[in-house]
Amino acid sequence: MKSFASDNYSGVHPEIMDALIRANHDHMGSYGSDPITARVIEKFKTLFGNDIEVYFAYNGTGANVLGLSAATQSYNSILCSDLAHINVDESTAPEKFTGCKLVTIPTLDGKIYPEQVENKIQRLGDQHHPQARVISISQSTEYSTVYTVEEVKALSAVARKYNLVLHMDGARISNAAVSLDRSFREFTRDAGVDILSFGGTKNGMMFGEAVIFFNPSLASHFAFIRKQGMQLHSKMRFISAQFDALLTNDLWKRNAMHANRMAKKLEHGLRQIPEIKITQVVDGNGVFVLIPPAITEALQNEMYFYVWNDRTNECRLMCSFDTTEEEIDRFIGRAKQLIAGQSPL
Repeated sequence: MKSFASDNYSGVHPEIMDALIRANHDHMGSYGSDPITARVIEKFKTLFGNDIEVYFAYNGTGANVLGLSAATQSYNSILCSDLAHINVDESTAPEKFTGCKLVTIPTLDGKIYPEQVENKIQRLGDQHHPQARVISISQSTEYSTVYTVEEVKALSAVARKYNLVLHMDGARISNAAVSLDRSFREFTRDAGVDILSFGGTKNGMMFGEAVIFFNPSLASHFAFIRKQGMQLHSKMRFISAQFDALLTNDLWKRNAMHANRMAKKLEHGLRQIPEIKITQVVDGNGVFVLIPPAITEALQNEMYFYVWNDRTNECRLMCSFDTTEEEIDRFIGRAKQLIAGQSPL
């Protein structure tokens, strides 16, 4: 049964599975010394510029934590949204591996803003206080909202003012690019981002993320940090082959565009039900809604989803590259039946 629980629930896109099968032929060099990895690094350089550093990791937590580790010392702090993945869904991995303190900023829409960040940058130079070093943002956010180019630039300006690093968790970066209708480079490197976790798992890959440094000096020891962090894949070609497919013939865009479009269709259908309230702007592939508690469990049995906030019964409905219009129509129809007190047909 398909679900709206997470884009991690979806399978692997057929074009990516085919790339994995092709990569399985013959022997190739290990730990990234293979032609597929070299080819994909060149593709990333085409997207972002020749003077970048690209490394591959197994998963999003690894990409985020190791990218942050490269930019920090254990006496530093990392500023992020209170809903950030590094704060909410990566256990204590960021604190354990970086040694840093996460300083969280309350948010209503998943985004953090310059004035909020500046209010958290305190007591610089004071040996008794953690020293702010990184601003970390998610694109798309955990609320599926998207930072505009101007919003990223504004946060970058704060980072430059205080000599901080701007990190972007791009687990759903493709959905953000489609929503903004901008190139990846425009809202990352050109907007002042220093380190990017470029996600693939949530957009049709089996596993694998890329850590991209737009400031190469921050990557000077990253090869050692990645190995120490247990994220160096021996058969690297099976990560890079997936990115090779994702970055070929705009597969990343096709997948993300479909997922975003399905989220918009879901939003439109749910807005026709007065008892269900949309709580956030639908920029990406997620829809956040208040669903009457009395029908939540029955709807979860139709297509499973998570209750995001137990106190308010705000629910998260995530669409994927393989979500269909028929599934959305069925879900909306079932919601209407349940609210009307009807049994399924």
